[in-house]
Amino acid sequence: MALKFNNLPDLYAHDFDMVIDVRSPAEFAEDHLPGAINLAVLDNEERAQVGTIYVQESSFLARKLGAALVFRNAANHIENSLSHHEGGWRPLVYCWRGGQRSGSFTWMLQQIGWRAEVAEGGYRTYRRLVKAYLYDDPLPHQLIALDGYTGTAKTDLLAHLQARGVQVLDLEGLANHRGSLLGERPGGQPSQKAFESALSAELCTLDTSRPVVVEAESSKIGNLILPPSLWSALRTAPRVQITASIAARTAYLVQAYDDILSDGDRLRERLSPLRAHRGHEVVDGWLQLIDAGEKQALTQALMEQHYDLAYSKSRRAQCADVLAKIDVATLDRSGLEQAAAQIEKLLDQF
Repeated sequence: MALKFNNLPDLYAHDFDMVIDVRSPAEFAEDHLPGAINLAVLDNEERAQVGTIYVQESSFLARKLGAALVFRNAANHIENSLSHHEGGWRPLVYCWRGGQRSGSFTWMLQQIGWRAEVAEGGYRTYRRLVKAYLYDDPLPHQLIALDGYTGTAKTDLLAHLQARGVQVLDLEGLANHRGSLLGERPGGQPSQKAFESALSAELCTLDTSRPVVVEAESSKIGNLILPPSLWSALRTAPRVQITASIAARTAYLVQAYDDILSDGDRLRERLSPLRAHRGHEVVDGWLQLIDAGEKQALTQALMEQHYDLAYSKSRRAQCADVLAKIDVATLDRSGLEQAAAQIEKLLDQF
């Protein structure tokens, strides 16, 4: 009998030795349960081949070919990837909807003597649980948002807080994006579904009786959309406003964004579309600074002529309470440690 999980926290808190996703590599790449490994019983081409036969010829022929491929691939996994496991090994297996692929593989594992179980409903049920958690139900966490102009090292400050034992949620880390026009990171962003899987898994590890510090974000980080429950909680979360001088912010950003500041072609590509918002004269000035290799002057100009204007506009639309304003003299380790200590003390009231 397949194992049923009624909610996301229960699923993430499973006590199995391993979670095995037997879907195709393409399905797995788009999204999967956090921590799962992919042991596909049909690869991308085989899955497409079986599907084509099912539609164009007959379901019987498709099932016959599918069974041969599934058992052949499963045997290869058992002989190679899984051969080192002892008799008490206990894996949880799932496929798209907990049907033939996962059922067949689990049966083989059970015949060997391993204590394998199938997740009822497979990935489809898992996605329903994620959707309910992030889209339908209110977020059960108390968020505290770090707010401030671009360049106030809020992401680094989260790391300092976490080192002190404060609960934090690093949205930009989960989205693999620095949350700005120039914020791309190597490797690109995950799919929306994969982002939501990572996000929900992280949230389920956090203690709902303690506050969670998160960076104030817009409704999108790069190309990824913040799910409704999180966005609703973040919009109304009390703020801790971080301030720093333009000189300190410029120095910090020149170092933090050196990758893109050193890539003139990429900079021009990202900044040129802002002509419609900031005007030709302003953008032409930025491009001249790029040509001259003036990283520091360009960074300060971008803050003063774009980022700070956008931030001030968004601040006017906010209605959240400001718990405190913390000025950071230097955005180095010492300065951020002092700011983290102040925030930690502030959180004692929650």
